[in-house]
Amino acid sequence: MDQRTSQSGTREIRACSLAQLLDVLGQSVLRLLTAPAGLSAPVTEALVHDVHTPLPRTPDGLLLAVGVRPAEPEAHELVRAAGAAGLAALVVKEYGGTAAALADAAEAHGVALLAVDEDVSWHHLHLLIASTLNAPRTVAGTAGGAALGDLFSLANALAAAIGGATAIEDPRQRIFAYSTLPDQPVDEDRRQGILGLQVPDGPENSAQYRMLYRGPGVCRLPAVGDGLPRLAVAVRAGGETLGSIWVVDTGTLAKDAEEVLAQGASMAALHLLQARAAEELVRRQHGDLLRRVLDGGASAALVAPQLGLREDDPVRVVAFALAGDLSVPSGEQAALRLVELVRLQCEARYGQHACVLVGGIVYALLPVPDERSEGRQRGLAADIARQAGHALRVPVVAGLGGVVRGLAEATASRVDADLVLRILTGGGRPDGPAAATVAELRSKVTLLRLGELLADRPQLAEGPWRRVLAHDAEHGTEYARTYLAYLDAGCDMARAARLLAVHPNTCRYRLRQAQAQLGIDVEDPDERLVLWLHLRTLARTTP
Repeated sequence: MDQRTSQSGTREIRACSLAQLLDVLGQSVLRLLTAPAGLSAPVTEALVHDVHTPLPRTPDGLLLAVGVRPAEPEAHELVRAAGAAGLAALVVKEYGGTAAALADAAEAHGVALLAVDEDVSWHHLHLLIASTLNAPRTVAGTAGGAALGDLFSLANALAAAIGGATAIEDPRQRIFAYSTLPDQPVDEDRRQGILGLQVPDGPENSAQYRMLYRGPGVCRLPAVGDGLPRLAVAVRAGGETLGSIWVVDTGTLAKDAEEVLAQGASMAALHLLQARAAEELVRRQHGDLLRRVLDGGASAALVAPQLGLREDDPVRVVAFALAGDLSVPSGEQAALRLVELVRLQCEARYGQHACVLVGGIVYALLPVPDERSEGRQRGLAADIARQAGHALRVPVVAGLGGVVRGLAEATASRVDADLVLRILTGGGRPDGPAAATVAELRSKVTLLRLGELLADRPQLAEGPWRRVLAHDAEHGTEYARTYLAYLDAGCDMARAARLLAVHPNTCRYRLRQAQAQLGIDVEDPDERLVLWLHLRTLARTTP
């Protein structure tokens, strides 16, 4: 590792070794398959593979093999090119355990080979690796302190001064920064937290946060499960809780650890305020970009890189809506809280994420890396809807639009998601699942769209259904409901009678009377189809 010592005695670590990268992220994120140059090989930059662009000559670079499957011939060619470009490492996705097939080629070309689970988002992985590589690893020497230019510098300085791995979080337990010093023991909770940039949920964790935020100063907290104890302090400014700092306690912390941590909290307050302001700015920018994409008024080629996507990456729009009856002020407040809940869950899964509130509906744009993502995303949407409904104490539903080929088609996915929401909310409160995809409700979506088409074109809306409704209104008959029940039941009289909760003879009598009085022949398949369609989509009659 290249190091340089300044006159003040501060050591600046100018690169991250492969061993440090694996230690910080953990084997649960990156699995080492081979390292021809050893684990001490430096890694200085994370690159994303573009199949249309030659590899730049980047000694000590780490390449994410986006879009490359290890079992395909181009994977071996990429390994050869990586070796020729002087890259230190190549990261591939497992895709059913096929990554190991590249190990021999990587060994031959002098490139370390790392594997990542196929469920991990490339964008999120790139953020994790980049934050680890770019974190200023400045530690205190004997003659001076660390330069505290940002939260990562502060985390490293505290870890060095106190003697334990350090993490800085916001009030929602999202990890803003973490120390990257070598040889400081960590446990699985820390590794999992860094993986998702989010502290794992758990009742014991929640109890510790309550104890921490109630206390006035530094807390010593016992180990959770198989983990290690923690030293923690809340970060506050003007009475507002901005976050917290946590230090892994291995039993060998410095004698003045509590005093140093308390001082660190006061320094962290300013950085957290700055980080929050910067984060809000980025969120607003991403939200504005997403709004333009959904409205069809943005160039996909220009917007995609700003949202961490490629122009032709498959995506889908997911829409979330409150399904309960709320007053206007309460509904607006609940909608704003819903945006935060959706964003938090999506960021935990996909990293930096764009969500936007439009007309009371929260829209999220999700990347769809493979076919299996569809089922997982439906589950994610359902979980978000349930959790948000519990937190807001009002039902929440989620509609998943179809998968489209790139941002240029995102408007079509939004239209699908909106239609799904309309079906799920129905009469104001959902009576079905918390989430559904447009594919699951395709028939209902088609009928809804046909109804809109018929309503917009008067010549298509003409038919005997109007005579049926007029007769019911004038004479108090129930011919419309009877016709619809009969047609819904596939012309099965007994089933129709059960839908209407009447005797089959009553149903039969009504149909004879309707035919005699209105001249509607339901034996004609064309007449039957058009009557059913009009009653279902325009009259919105129900049995």
